[in-house]
This record gives sequence, structure tokens and C-alpha cells, in this order.
Amino acid sequence: MESYQKIYERACERKGGEQALALLLGEGNQDPLLKHLSDDRILSAFTKKIFQSGFVWRVVENKWPNFEESFFNFDIEKILMMPEEMLERKAADPKIIRNFNKVKTIKANAQMMFEQQNSDDNSHPSFSAFIADWPTEDIIGLWTYLKKHGQRLGGNTGPYALRALGKDTFILSRDVEGYFRTHDLISGGIQTKSSLATIQKCFNQWQQESDLSLSQLSRLIAFATGDNNVQVA
Repeated sequence: MESYQKIYERACERKGGEQALALLLGEGNQDPLLKHLSDDRILSAFTKKIFQSGFVWRVVENKWPNFEESFFNFDIEKILMMPEEMLERKAADPKIIRNFNKVKTIKANAQMMFEQQNSDDNSHPSFSAFIADWPTEDIIGLWTYLKKHGQRLGGNTGPYALRALGKDTFILSRDVEGYFRTHDLISGGIQTKSSLATIQKCFNQWQQESDLSLSQLSRLIAFATGDNNVQVA
């Protein structure tokens, strides 16, 4: 495992110095407003990333106002009251992206959120607070929770949704995965328990050695490893 400093110096060299790298790393701290979001915004973010997965993001963005209108602004209680026939009708509406399997995840993920909020051990006033309070030193645990209890939130879909909401998380991009494989830190599947545990351990160590967030560290690894295409204009 390389030290943070060694990775940082290599990224600086590849990206044109400390100032240029700082601009590329951007802001990375967790959004303090995350825990104050209403849960309909959480469900909306989950759904948007599910539809963006494997699809042109711009098209999803352009159609998103229609999604909000069609699904009651993602009101959890209204979503849970929708019968299957209504979901089928809405999934056939050309105003949204017609994919019934993805539309079904809206109700499934609303159910996940409802069950968490009504569980015996729940100590959070909202699902947004549940996400916000999850410790980043075990961010893979939150990934696992979303994958296990939700639908189509595995892989990078859940992490991308969390980052969009303002939750600090690294992303297992192709470059980040390439780093861990090149340095023989992982073998086998990237999403196995052993691989994820090793990756989390490394990010935790780098975070202790630096003042960067997980999202900034994730970008740093990519800038120090992948194709040297991203530059400051």
C-alpha cells in the first residue's frame, strides 16, 4: 500500500502541480444539509441514478420533471399506495423513460425507506438522517445496506446516488479499481467482501494521513493512476 504523500506527488506531477490538482479535486466534505432533506428527495435521487445507469444521463435529466409529476414528487406514502396496475400504466407513459423493471424499483425502495423508519431499532427522524449519520469509515456498510434492502442500488449506482445527495463516499471507477489491481491490493471481484474491506481500509488510512474527504481521495487515486486526460482548462 502506497502512502498518501506518494500518491499525491504523482498526481501533482501528472496534473500540472498542486494548484491545478486542488482545482480538480474540488470540494469534498459531506453536505451538512443532507440530514435535513425530506425523504421524498432521497427516493428521487435513488430513482434518478437507477434510470441513469446504463443510459444517457442528459435524457434522464431532461425528462426528470415528468418523473416528479408522474410519481407524486416521490411522496413515500403515496408511492406505497400505488397498485401494480398503476405502476404498469405509468411505466408505459412516453413522458418518462419506459422501463417497467426500473419503475418497479420506485415502490421497492420506498418500502425499504418505510421499513427502516418503522424498525424497532431506528433512532433517526428520517431516512436522510440515517444516511447522514452513517460513519464514513464504514461507507461500504451503507453500500451493502442499500444493495441488500433496496433494489438496483448495488454496484456503483448506490454510491453515485449517495454522492449526489451530499454523502461523502469514494467511487469504484475503472481507474480506482485499476489502482487496487495494479498494486495487488485486491484480487477477484471488486464487489466481494474481502475486496471492499481492503479498499475501505486503504481509504481510511489515506484519510488519516491527509485532510481530504473520501470523494477527494477517490479522485486523487484516479488522477494518479488513470489516463491523463482530465486537465485544468
